[in-house]
Amino acid sequence: MSSEPIRFDTKIAVLLREDLEPWQRLNVTAFLVSGLGTQVPEVVGEPYEDADGVQYLPMFRQPVMIFEGTKETLTAAHRRVLSRALPRAVFTSDLFATGNDRDNRAAVRAVGTGELDLVGLAVYGPKNAVDKVVKGARMHP
Repeated sequence: MSSEPIRFDTKIAVLLREDLEPWQRLNVTAFLVSGLGTQVPEVVGEPYEDADGVQYLPMFRQPVMIFEGTKETLTAAHRRVLSRALPRAVFTSDLFATGNDRDNRAAVRAVGTGELDLVGLAVYGPKNAVDKVVKGARMHP
């Protein structure tokens, strides 16, 4: 096994609205990143196995960078991610009131792109493009 650090030319980023409660931040992050592996399979690494041979599911092969910002920061990031056509996932405030995938999709579908009340956004792509999308946000503490 090589001891050289692994460098990635891509980035996975999650941008959260700064006014979320701690449980909401965790929930939104989990939902947002769950979609990336289904549409961008190269972000998922190999399955894990412990020393006793017990197997575990594969996870992302690279870190997920978590950022936070204002509602305006999320709106600007959303415009930028759409203009760059990068793989993305959104979480709107309406999803806190739903309890299943069908209702989640209906809640997003009911609102026009420019009126989405975003509380979270996940994006994957080349580092420089993702950095431009999350410009103005700060690393999550």
